[in-house]
Amino acid sequence: MNLSQEEWEEQLEQDDNAFILDVRTEEELEEGYIPGATNIDFYLGAEFAEKLQTLDKSKNYYVYCRSGNRSGQACAIMNSMGFKNAYNLEGGFMNWDGEIEGE
Repeated sequence: MNLSQEEWEEQLEQDDNAFILDVRTEEELEEGYIPGATNIDFYLGAEFAEKLQTLDKSKNYYVYCRSGNRSGQACAIMNSMGFKNAYNLEGGFMNWDGEIEGE
């Protein structure tokens, strides 16, 4: 499910079962990241799917990439794997105006 920047941030703040998933590359991580995010690089391909399998499907996943494209695809993959709640950050990290760590 796609959420606007505002909806994503608002919902995340009120969610005590949230898991923030950053699907960007290591190079992109150097630009900073949303606090509390776990990184699994979407471009790992099969290894990306394997790492997703190890995650707790009962959590609510807030997924983002640079622009919202890869994270949208990641949410679709997660849904097909049985994750019930995967929320894509529309516009991705480049439009994020919330808190950033590691810049």
